[in-house]
Amino acid sequence: MKPGTQELEARRDLAASLRWANRLGFGEGICNHFSVEIPGRPGHFLINPEGLHWSEVTPADLVTVDVTGRKVAGRHGVEPTAFFIHGAMHRAKPSAKCVMHTHMPFATTLTVVHGGRLEWASQNSLKFHGRVAYDDNYNGLALDAAEGERMCAQARDADVLFLGNHGVIVCGPSVALAFDDLYYLERACMLQVLAMGTGKPLRIVTERVAMMTGKQMMEDTKQSELHFEALKRLLDRDEPGWSRRA
Repeated sequence: MKPGTQELEARRDLAASLRWANRLGFGEGICNHFSVEIPGRPGHFLINPEGLHWSEVTPADLVTVDVTGRKVAGRHGVEPTAFFIHGAMHRAKPSAKCVMHTHMPFATTLTVVHGGRLEWASQNSLKFHGRVAYDDNYNGLALDAAEGERMCAQARDADVLFLGNHGVIVCGPSVALAFDDLYYLERACMLQVLAMGTGKPLRIVTERVAMMTGKQMMEDTKQSELHFEALKRLLDRDEPGWSRRA
């Protein structure tokens, strides 16, 4: 069965997000995965394959798996553990059409210090007000479905999950919106870590203003979508062949 137009677009978007995550320094070796539910095919997902660096993934390289992580289609293999986290998040949150897991440096920095929390100290951080959860109980590699379920149970009411001693998970209703969150999450964490390094106290925004600003940001998704379209145009300019479909 040939992919439909919506699936082809989802493939293009996921490949673009992986390439840009690499450009921004969010990747780590050939580890970590991004997944998205295939439009019109509930319970089926695209995910980056085992062994390919994010910088070389094209739409044609993405693998189709079912909700258990079983490979359905694709010319590459899938890392056996790849879907333990992703499948759990997709199942726990039906609204999580796209799930991105990274060890990006500044966000992960907050997971390796005692009491590490995203503070409402910058405008970027306010984008996530009321949308963040924490799993402080690191329990080794997520090598089975039960560990993935345990981790992701913390995030049923959140779009961002900080994993203690590990990394972060960001989920959203589309690749564009999830990637925009991933980008601004790392920027917010970068500002916070740099500010903490000065030794001076953070200037925390009041709860009232933080809540109001977060709501304002969530009500307008146009900027997020325009941001992602711009990133794809830059890939067209700088990396010919990135969107290869075969």
